[in-house]
Amino acid sequence: MTLLRLENLINRFSDFLGRVAAVLFILLLLNVFYDVITRYVFNDVSIGMQEMEWHLYAAMFLLGVPYALRAEGHVRVDLVYERLSPRKRAWIDILGSLFLLMPFALLVGWYGVGFAHEAWTLGETSGDPGGLPYRWIIKSVIPFSFFAMAISGVGLMLKSINILRGLREPGYTSVPPA
Repeated sequence: MTLLRLENLINRFSDFLGRVAAVLFILLLLNVFYDVITRYVFNDVSIGMQEMEWHLYAAMFLLGVPYALRAEGHVRVDLVYERLSPRKRAWIDILGSLFLLMPFALLVGWYGVGFAHEAWTLGETSGDPGGLPYRWIIKSVIPFSFFAMAISGVGLMLKSINILRGLREPGYTSVPPA
């Protein structure tokens, strides 16, 4: 498999996570709308729906990060980065991914597996009456998203390698239209 094909495969995975995050955002909006209407119109409060808000927000944010990395929407020092040549930017992306992103993402992902497994083994639920059961589900999103972030980091490194090899145009993201 060529580096271009592998980069495109990883990009499709990151794009899929971006679409999942977009759907979660819509679900979050509907959840908040429901919560506000039931609270202020019907004077009824659902602890489970309130907890679902932060579960949806956390999942949306965590699954959106790999897409943001792929779409170059992540934070970096653009004042310096934008003034550099495409080759220097590619090297910064490779080195930054290799020495900063990958160790952090893999470390959090690795320890997150134990965190989620413990919640599953203990049958952890919400501490609030009427709260959500199966807390392991949201805790499992943490390691999944960080491993997905590492995969997107590999895609970023491959894109940079392909730029250095002259196989990609500088500034290429090929992000599908919304």
